[in-house]
Amino acid sequence: MAWRPSASFHLWSLFEPAIGQESLHCDMKRGFSKARSQEPAIKALNETNTKQQQIGHLAQKGVYEFHQNNLILDRANSLQQVTEALSLNQEPEEVRQRIISVLKRYQEDPILLGKEIIRLSRGDEGIPKPILIEYSKYQFNLYAATDCIFREPDGTLHILDFKTGKSEFDLRQGYVYLLAASYLYPNQPAIASFYNLENGKRSAEIAATPIQLKAIQIEFSKIAQKHQKNLASYRKNPDLFDQIFPANPGSACRSCSFNSICNYSVIEVSI
Repeated sequence: MAWRPSASFHLWSLFEPAIGQESLHCDMKRGFSKARSQEPAIKALNETNTKQQQIGHLAQKGVYEFHQNNLILDRANSLQQVTEALSLNQEPEEVRQRIISVLKRYQEDPILLGKEIIRLSRGDEGIPKPILIEYSKYQFNLYAATDCIFREPDGTLHILDFKTGKSEFDLRQGYVYLLAASYLYPNQPAIASFYNLENGKRSAEIAATPIQLKAIQIEFSKIAQKHQKNLASYRKNPDLFDQIFPANPGSACRSCSFNSICNYSVIEVSI
């Protein structure tokens, strides 16, 4: 398979923060994650899930396990079965308790029950198959891993993304899913939405016109090209890393995966 530049919502979020999150954005994080990803210390950090990431993965897998058997939601011991399938006894106490809370909430309100599910991810399938996109003779691969796709009664495809924690929904991610759906399921109407498995919060349904999807495609083309230029500049001048990927030290450093190796990290120390 021929190599092509790639783009994803994750890369977009590393390039540009969500509205209202500008002060928390740090381009150096993209540098660590993408330009220096093969350095042993950084590779180890990239491959290690944070507590929040682990909670997200387990919550997603919990929903998947509930729907492995159409009757499992009706069984008195279904919660115990799913708990055992997730091996929660091997997780730290906080992770275990938060996932049990997620499972209980979902058991009480199984939002996918009775839906015509087209695809439901376990959350550990790895990198999805790339979608080839071409804009103005520039080709790149779009990666968009979806949590769940089901069909509404009127035939509309509904792309549902599961969330955990307190982070706000980023509408850009919904538009990325809709762009991917326009290639994977051409000529089929589609909408997207988010659902937080921990607090039960739902987003409004997101739809996109062909003009909006074209604008997202153009934005991705720009991001892919700029990112490749940054990578090429770094490979040519690795000593200019902090200029190509400038840091923005501040409160975001506390939750950054790379704070232990970043020379600009600002972490408050309690005495």
